[in-house]
Amino acid sequence: MNILITGLHGFVGSNLTKFLKAKHILYGLDIISPEKDGIVKTHSWYDLETKNPSEVDTIIHLAGKAHDTKNQSEAKTYFDINTGLTKKIYDYFLASSAKKFIFFSSVKAAADSVPGEVLTEDVVPNPKGPYGESKILAEQYIQEHWPATDSGKTVIILRPCMIHGPGNKGNLNLLYKFVEKGIPWPLGSFDNQRSFCSINNLCFVIQQLIEKNIESGIYQVADDQPLSTNQLVTLIAESLNKKARVWNINQTLIRQLAKYGDLLHLPLNSERLKKLTESYVVSNQKLKSALGIDNMPVSSTSGMQKTLSSFDINILH
Repeated sequence: MNILITGLHGFVGSNLTKFLKAKHILYGLDIISPEKDGIVKTHSWYDLETKNPSEVDTIIHLAGKAHDTKNQSEAKTYFDINTGLTKKIYDYFLASSAKKFIFFSSVKAAADSVPGEVLTEDVVPNPKGPYGESKILAEQYIQEHWPATDSGKTVIILRPCMIHGPGNKGNLNLLYKFVEKGIPWPLGSFDNQRSFCSINNLCFVIQQLIEKNIESGIYQVADDQPLSTNQLVTLIAESLNKKARVWNINQTLIRQLAKYGDLLHLPLNSERLKKLTESYVVSNQKLKSALGIDNMPVSSTSGMQKTLSSFDINILH
């Protein structure tokens, strides 16, 4: 098939290009346009208005402003990119001969914290902050302009949880450095569970969505099993050939220390403690049912081990 990938020079786009190039004809759409192995031609966003880009069967919209965990990005930037560019490429899709549109949203468009035990696609969206809010606005625009049932067009909105893989460090880098320095993990008494998504599973999902006739809709993407922070600390230690140092300090004492942190403006405060210890479990059952599979090809543990081994090779400091 002929496929147009926006944001192809990012982490997901680069991996997806490598994964798809042997079976499909790939075109790019990005703010930069250097030659890339596997890409026939890269268009600019300006090309959408000034000339007709290459005819394609499927458009995969990856381009976006990533979540800035340090909160240093202006809110307007998220809405200009995550909402504005999505409207632009989606309008182009509706007017084009392309039959399938796959939009990368985020679980953060649905919920900053999981209401209940597991997040499903049925949740009423309640994002917090400009990242999630800009993504849900993009989703809403797509849904408000859903193609007619007789148009032959399919629209898939994907909500992946935290994506990881070799070459992508993200938040895992902070925990990795913590363990690498031999600092004990003091929150072992909090047995939280968090869902992740390995880049291998994500690429597999995209390939399946391209090649199969899947019903239009919203689908969450996650590995099959969540991992606790304690498990992550252990896996990181193993990747460094170190013994995991996890301290099970009384939760009441930790929370009291966090309250003192609120008053004294210390690194450990109530808000940070909540983020470090809360669970965020994402269901992938709807997606697996649509694809007709029982399990993702890569297990949560093996996918994480592959990512962590790449950290060790790159020696992050």
